[in-house]
Amino acid sequence: MNLADFSSPAFFDNPYPIYERLRQAGDLVPIGPSLMMTGRYDLIEALLHDRRMGKAYMPSVIARYGPLAVEQPVFRAISRMFLMANPPEHTRLRTLLMHSFNARRIEDLSGDMHRQAASLIEAMPATGPVDLMAAYCTPLPLRIICRLLDVPLADGQVLGESAAALVRAFDLAPLDEAGLADANKGAVTLESYFDRLLRARRRQPGDDLLSALIVATSGEGGLSDEEIVANMLLLFVAGHETTSNMLGNALIHLYRDPAQWQQLRSDPSLTQGAVVEAMRFDSSVQMVARTALSPVRVGDVAVETGTTVFMLLGAANRDPAKFDNPDRYDLRRENHGRLISFSAGIHHCLGARLATATLQIALDKLLSSFPNLTITGLDDLRWHRRHSLRGVASLMANY
Repeated sequence: MNLADFSSPAFFDNPYPIYERLRQAGDLVPIGPSLMMTGRYDLIEALLHDRRMGKAYMPSVIARYGPLAVEQPVFRAISRMFLMANPPEHTRLRTLLMHSFNARRIEDLSGDMHRQAASLIEAMPATGPVDLMAAYCTPLPLRIICRLLDVPLADGQVLGESAAALVRAFDLAPLDEAGLADANKGAVTLESYFDRLLRARRRQPGDDLLSALIVATSGEGGLSDEEIVANMLLLFVAGHETTSNMLGNALIHLYRDPAQWQQLRSDPSLTQGAVVEAMRFDSSVQMVARTALSPVRVGDVAVETGTTVFMLLGAANRDPAKFDNPDRYDLRRENHGRLISFSAGIHHCLGARLATATLQIALDKLLSSFPNLTITGLDDLRWHRRHSLRGVASLMANY
């Protein structure tokens, strides 16, 4: 197998047959110089918890874009995110962020999540058709992250466009000149906005995550302004792009199985199971990468220092060695075990609780509001051609 197998139109439309080939090819499959790939659940979970496997972000960027990539604003912005750090720096940054981005703050958002979902539903036309991605799946997580940061919705919509451009820089395949220019513009726009917002919150704190972060990290060893801005970018980008795509994917696979669609309609208590199963079955985040910081042996395969392993979470979530009948969406599935859709180990997604809560409320509110909801065009879906996030460009429905 080679990287071209993972960039074809057929792959983006349905990656799972290729994932099956990858698992059959072995535990760790070489795909290029110092590059390997795996789709095995147990192996990925073990490697994600192995401290010898870490992040080497800038070297990976230079390998794809050349040495001048270090001067590109988008790569510089991403490199400052705690997501790209290794211990002890990662430990310091994550600990400080967790003090403010905690369970209580997310629970306090629950009422606002319900209100924002209701507001978007009320704004839909009296009769369909409607694009659920544009009218609901995308704006709802965006509104929630704006509320978390106390960012005006009008600003959030502009920033959302910048975030969509920036997130393309996470793709495995290099961006073309126009795409890189858009990503750079998005990064500069976001950094400039959050730098101004940080200065405003220092002058006049509010009841929001950024203000709480300023207070929590104001002592010795706290976050610098540059670190705060970089990680506000991360929270903003990850806080809505991943969730909006995941919500669309969940609706697609639920509706494709009429029996389970009806079960969920009849019994809203199944919503949590429906969301968890959707995250297993077709997660918006399909891949993470780790680089060997020292030699690692996996079975009979030696992973030398500097080798990058692409871990296909989407393939792991369909691994028959872990899940019974893995290619069936089953909202009553009981053996989820420890899902790795939010990664695992020290880099487990900080926003997992927020994303899960948003998805449950969004799905429950949509189905309860439209008892005759029908999703159309499932045979003609336009899946995004990108590795960083799996989702559709639009999702048409009637009600």
